[in-house]
Amino acid sequence: MSEADSLLSLLRQSVASDIVAAIEDLIRNAPDRELNRINALNFAARRGLDEERVIAGFLHATRIGLFDLSWNVLCPGCGGVLDAGTSLKSLVHEEYDCALCAAGYEPTLDEMVEVTFTVTRRARSIAAHDPDQLPFAEYCRQIFWSSGVDLPEEFAQLIEEVTLDAVELPPGEKAILSMQLPAEFLIVFDPVTHGTQFLDVKGEPTRERQTLAVAFDKVRAPTGTTSMRPGPLRLTLENHSDVRVLPGVWIAAEKLHALLGKRRPFLTAKRLLTNQTFRDIHRTDALDVDQRLKITSLTFLFTDLKGSTELYERVGDLAAFDLVKAHFRILTEIVAAEAGAVVKTIGDAVMATFPTPDRALAAALRMREAMRALNEERKSEDLLLKIGIHEGPCLAVMLNDRQDYFGQTVNIASRVQNLAVSRSIFATGSVVEHPEASSLLAASGLKALPQRRTLRGIVDAFPVFEIP
Repeated sequence: MSEADSLLSLLRQSVASDIVAAIEDLIRNAPDRELNRINALNFAARRGLDEERVIAGFLHATRIGLFDLSWNVLCPGCGGVLDAGTSLKSLVHEEYDCALCAAGYEPTLDEMVEVTFTVTRRARSIAAHDPDQLPFAEYCRQIFWSSGVDLPEEFAQLIEEVTLDAVELPPGEKAILSMQLPAEFLIVFDPVTHGTQFLDVKGEPTRERQTLAVAFDKVRAPTGTTSMRPGPLRLTLENHSDVRVLPGVWIAAEKLHALLGKRRPFLTAKRLLTNQTFRDIHRTDALDVDQRLKITSLTFLFTDLKGSTELYERVGDLAAFDLVKAHFRILTEIVAAEAGAVVKTIGDAVMATFPTPDRALAAALRMREAMRALNEERKSEDLLLKIGIHEGPCLAVMLNDRQDYFGQTVNIASRVQNLAVSRSIFATGSVVEHPEASSLLAASGLKALPQRRTLRGIVDAFPVFEIP
């Protein structure tokens, strides 16, 4: 039995058989490039599988050594990978610069950090395990561009059509290229060091040979633009780095933009942090204690049991404890089923996160129904769940050796939950006005009733909605 067989057998102990079968087929039969920086959402879509179950399957496969996890900082413009690491702890810069777009970006976990999976050598050796051996087109496809850039199968042929010339330069080497410059905007670009030089070629053609020298190293200098005229160019390329570089000269016209312009959904860091399987496996290993990573939109759901003190007095500690445990189990299952994660429990309360407001609202409605069913089963009204939901920006942090969240959005969500005194769910405008959440309410025959209520720590009366 090979090591891959052993690892797959181990995976079957914790992952559904259809997910394991799809992963096994990928490892055994897919071409090399499909096993590097796997886009879990695209994998699920192509195979007709549920995204959450696929993400959970890859996470378990990573835990046992079938895949490596990679957190990649992306340029929101071109979709290039600006930095990559094995954990979020590698995300240390307050701003990342994209030389190809000549722009800087403050990283957020919503759409600027993707999470991908690469098969390990233990399971199967692939070309991308030695990226210095990849040819130019495959290096661009597999290493430079993110899994969210939807590159066509014939990418190698199409990128060649927009490339005037390209060369492979070992460390310390120099090459001289001679070419005719068309009246186009050109880019001298190396996908390894990200070194970039823009050439604005315009004006009257010339027969006189022009010269330009470009050096590539690990220091990412600001991108410059050189004006040139159509005609002959002697281009000197020097590799000052300690790795092979792959500089090429691209025509930055419509054909290049069309080639790189298609996007597809990808697994974001935000979505993974709010995934229950990830939190269970990487409970204390996501961030460094001093990191403060921005999320522009996350939905928080808080619950609490009304009258839990009276419950303990009425039915006794042991019976009440079993009831509260049952309620926690039900809530955790519902949160996970709606693509969320339980961040923590505080007494009888739950704090959970969801990637979008509609998933949080769907979870809240299911929680309310589950508590009603549990009470009917017990022929009692002991378990009355108070629920509050709010969406907004926050910081992902480490608190008490646990990945947590900080900010006013968290505070408001907690205080909105305190407004609930019955089976009603309280939510803010950013939740009920979200298009998918609004559609969910309509489909459920429910109407959100607007109110203005006072929240502790908020000066003005705050608009909230009660969902009876």
